[in-house]
Amino acid sequence: MLRLRNAGYKITPPRRAVIEVVLREGEHLDPNEILQQAQAIYPHTGRATVYRTLELLTTLGIVRPIYVGEHGPTYIRAEGGHHHLVCSLCGAVTDFDQCVADSMERELEARFGFQIRSHLLEFYGYCARCRQTQPEIAAN
Repeated sequence: MLRLRNAGYKITPPRRAVIEVVLREGEHLDPNEILQQAQAIYPHTGRATVYRTLELLTTLGIVRPIYVGEHGPTYIRAEGGHHHLVCSLCGAVTDFDQCVADSMERELEARFGFQIRSHLLEFYGYCARCRQTQPEIAAN
C-alpha cells in the first residue's frame, strides 16, 4: 500500500479491501473472486472499484494479468516466477514450482544487461483426465 501512497493515490476502504485480497491470496484470482472476497472485508466494495484498482496495481507493477483459457484474465503478483501446465482441451491450469528458467534468467541478464524481476512459463498440452476420457488424444 506504500507504493500507492508514494504514487499519490488514496487508500480508501474499498481499495484497501481489494489490495488485501490480492496480497493475501496472490494467485489466479479473477475480478469476480476478488470482488466477492473484498466484499467480505468491506461490504460496500463495488465491481468498478475492483477493476480500477486492478488496473492501477497493474500499472504500478504490483500485479499482472495472465490470460489462460477462455475466461478472461486472472491476476497474480508481478514479482518472481510463475509456472503453468495448461490443458488445451478442458482449460485446467496446474501450477508448478520447479523453475527451469533460473539459469536462463542469469544468462539473459549478463548477456543483455537486463534486470529480470519476474517471468511467466507455460506449457500447453493435455491433462491426465482429458487423456483418459479422450482416447484420440492419448493416441497422438
